[in-house]
Amino acid sequence: MTPVYQSADRKDTSSLSECLSQNGQVLLPMVELIEQAQMAVDDFIDVLGRAALEAVLQLSAQQIAGPRHQGQVGGDVRRHGTQPGVVCLSTRKVRVRKPRLRTKSGGKGAEVPIPAYEAMQSEASLREKLASMLMSGVSTRSYERVIPEMAETCGVSKSSVSRKFAAASAKQLRALCERRFDETDLLIIYIDGVQFAQHHVIVAVGVDSEGYKHVLGLREGASENAVVVKGLLEDLVERGVSPERRRLFVIDGSKALRNAIDAVFGAGNPVQRCRNHKVENVMGHLPEDLKDQVKTVMKASYRLAADDGIAKLKQQAKWLQSEHPSAAASLLEGLEETFTINRLGLPPRLRRCLATTNVIESPTAGVRLRTRRVTNWQDGGMVLRWAATAYVETEKSFRRIVGYRDLWALKAALDEDQGRQEVMVA
Repeated sequence: MTPVYQSADRKDTSSLSECLSQNGQVLLPMVELIEQAQMAVDDFIDVLGRAALEAVLQLSAQQIAGPRHQGQVGGDVRRHGTQPGVVCLSTRKVRVRKPRLRTKSGGKGAEVPIPAYEAMQSEASLREKLASMLMSGVSTRSYERVIPEMAETCGVSKSSVSRKFAAASAKQLRALCERRFDETDLLIIYIDGVQFAQHHVIVAVGVDSEGYKHVLGLREGASENAVVVKGLLEDLVERGVSPERRRLFVIDGSKALRNAIDAVFGAGNPVQRCRNHKVENVMGHLPEDLKDQVKTVMKASYRLAADDGIAKLKQQAKWLQSEHPSAAASLLEGLEETFTINRLGLPPRLRRCLATTNVIESPTAGVRLRTRRVTNWQDGGMVLRWAATAYVETEKSFRRIVGYRDLWALKAALDEDQGRQEVMVA
């Protein structure tokens, strides 16, 4: 029968760790990786358990003091028994017995550190793993329930989890707000808002010339708040998003946001109004029996050439004017900018990606999933920290936009218009 090594039984773990260290050629690469902080300690522990961890510490000590030879005197660094230690894993702290090394001369300062143990003392990985775990939807209230064998660990409480996550998320927020884009050729900037209870956050996501998406920044506040949106755009400029380069902006239709784009980046940048938002706004003013009909007309019109599509929707608004004036007004508001991508002459596959703010709404869905267990948003600072961490976590699964192979056409259109404007100014 295969013996079961229980971590509470010191004899079992001691004998197994001794066996592993004596036959530890297979572990030597792991020792080097851990000492160089290139391997997550908890991944290693999941496979070999506490005994393997102690074996790593013994092997690390052996690299300093040399192999143990019974009856022979050691060198300048000698073993001095073992002593208790604590190793920080990704989700807990584990007690271990670690070798003790001292120099031959003894006295004050004779203690020699174990390289692997020193590397394991950093709590950076603990904070990062806790942040990742919380972003996966595990609340601090259920933390103890999801951590195995909590009785055998020491000193990781719910309040400690909250503090560590606050520190990790604050670091993520700072890193996000300090990103530079001087060398990134951003062709498209999507801007939209997300709400957390009574708090609003406005987010900007950029797409470069290769089709890769980047979370550019975020600010607390709604897209209707002129001060907030202008502050976000000015911050992007300070971090290397040059206003000298023409870009396509895709927005939800906020007038404050539209004005801020002109104020910060200039009036020469094309702006595409999100068609999904436009359809939803118009539908909100119509009775149920008319919604499907008007929606079909709108979507069909968006597939036409710009002038033809605009003419069709103006005709539709005229038909709605008498009985549903609010719907007609909503349809006509910003109508020209719902056809910006049609005017640019872009391929249909790329136009589908640029017609809406779905590119930013998709990661927002991931953010909502990662923050769904939070029920008490204490303040705007907490909202920004969680939002930044969730967006950065979601960004890891970003793919290139649909139609990225056709981005050359957008780049050519933007560069051509920019060259034309420069000639006119000259």
